[in-house]
Amino acid sequence: TSRNPEKLSTTWENLRKNSPKIRDDFARMIDIANKGAQELGYDDTGALWRSGYDMSADEFATETERLWTQVKPLYDELHCHVRGKLNEHYGDAIVPLDQPIRADLLGNAWGQHWGNIYDVVAAAPSAPEKDSKDDNDAVDTNSTVTDINVTELLKENNYTEIEIVEAAEEFFTSLGFDALPESFWTRSLFKRPRERDVTCHASAWNIDDFDDVRVKMCMNVSATDFLIAHHELGHSFYQLAYKNQSIIYRDGAHDGFHEAIGDLAALSITPQYLAEIGLIDKEALPTGSASNDAELSALMRSALDRVAFLPFGLIVDQWRWKVFSGEYSPAQYNQSWHDLRQSYQGIRPPVARSESDFDAGAQFHISNNVPYTRYFLSYILQFQFHKAACDIAKHEGPLHTCSVYDNKDVGRKLNAMLELGASKPWGDALEAFTGSREMDGSAMVEYYAPLTDYLKTQNKNRSCGW
Repeated sequence: TSRNPEKLSTTWENLRKNSPKIRDDFARMIDIANKGAQELGYDDTGALWRSGYDMSADEFATETERLWTQVKPLYDELHCHVRGKLNEHYGDAIVPLDQPIRADLLGNAWGQHWGNIYDVVAAAPSAPEKDSKDDNDAVDTNSTVTDINVTELLKENNYTEIEIVEAAEEFFTSLGFDALPESFWTRSLFKRPRERDVTCHASAWNIDDFDDVRVKMCMNVSATDFLIAHHELGHSFYQLAYKNQSIIYRDGAHDGFHEAIGDLAALSITPQYLAEIGLIDKEALPTGSASNDAELSALMRSALDRVAFLPFGLIVDQWRWKVFSGEYSPAQYNQSWHDLRQSYQGIRPPVARSESDFDAGAQFHISNNVPYTRYFLSYILQFQFHKAACDIAKHEGPLHTCSVYDNKDVGRKLNAMLELGASKPWGDALEAFTGSREMDGSAMVEYYAPLTDYLKTQNKNRSCGW
């Protein structure tokens, strides 16, 4: 929430002060992991990770680049607009228009989601002018004239954390899925315990029998956790769908499928959906030009998180693949990390960095050795799934206005894909729902088409690229 560049720079740097302590251990872990992968017949651990996609490791690397090429023009337009608006806010000295953006100014510790700077880059022409504030003041990142503020709606309707999860469950049951088992509600963690410390990184689990699914998250009553609840329950309903498969097939068609299912639900959280579940009065929905502004605002909010994430979703594993293969030696860890960040994301550190730092190691999934390409794939697949679902629902109108809430036809077709688990090649599972055997970024491009038109207009006289 801060807009003080000195405070942001200091915070960014402090968040990375401890990670150099694990640099040597990380290098040792790479050696150990590679030995294990080689014993299994793979060149290195990166090749092992890339082997789970029904194609060779090299083919999979080429496939991720193909998908990135499909959506990169959309990211480039967003980057250009965001840099232009940040320049207007901070000036040339802090945001030069011919350089990558300072990573600490993007509202997120990693520059991977930019939604927290929405107030600076808001799209809708009827959005109010930002009040003059001292740079040390926090800002309200959740409201404009035409926006629907989900956090406020939840609070006005006295939602609890449990009721947010119940709403997410009701989305899936509206499609025809069975309700979650009672054990889900008694064994899951929804709020941070007072009596002990826990890891609050949201996650979903299936334990030791067919119906024992649980989630672990420390929730607040907020729009963010409303989305997270839908995402995590997507995992749970997927796990229940394939529970009758052999244990070796009780998994997603590939790991990107699992991450995409919950976000498929999130894409149906439209103003009309919020009205259907009683969070907003249907008569209060914007109409006419206000409706167009509201849709543009919603698309901008969404793009700042989903589109902005795409290159980060790629580089986390691209960096590790090259670390595993030896292309990046321990002596190059930090420089190679920031080279990829600049090349793909167009962002840079706010302060000088050296090999005495280990900035990649401060990232949760890297220090915990969790593969990350699944998230990039899920961001592609969720829009491909959404388009397929909207086609099944015979939706008329722009893709971003579609909600498949309460559509049993969509639920039946979706379940046909989910219940396969990992028992078939992922192309078979994808074809069962979408009719296509290829992952495809064109649905994402279609979803954001109105925003792209707006961004091109805004960027007409700007110098883009870095």
